Amino acid sequence: MEFEVKSPLLGFEEVSIMKLIIIDDVFMKLQAKNEKEHPIFTLVNPYALREYKFDIPDVAIEALDLKDDSNISILNIVVVQNPISSSTVNFAAPIIFNTDNKTMIQVILDSSANDFGIAEPISNFLKKNQEEQETKA
Repeated sequence: MEFEVKSPLLGFEEVSIMKLIIIDDVFMKLQAKNEKEHPIFTLVNPYALREYKFDIPDVAIEALDLKDDSNISILNIVVVQNPISSSTVNFAAPIIFNTDNKTMIQVILDSSANDFGIAEPISNFLKKNQEEQETKA
């Protein structure tokens, strides 16, 4: 699925169209439509890892033309490391997708209004999820 970038991704101001490729319920890939521009990001569904709630900034609501009934997806960039448990997730700068009109924007959340980190180790959340699974068994 292709999305129009409504505000440049940090460091990739020249990218205007990106493709979202779903890998599974947790991970996705985001890459520039024009391969010469070349950014490729691994994204994660934050709700699969933790409780994640914030107010969408007005600038994003306007840029994406969000309505009360708009279908949106919120994903976060993962910096993948080997082993995967050394990877980090940027919860402070989510990417918001309006799947109705195929637009997207990255927002920087107000650090004084939440405690989301820029590089939170994914291992923190993998351990919690594993412990929850073991408790249910």
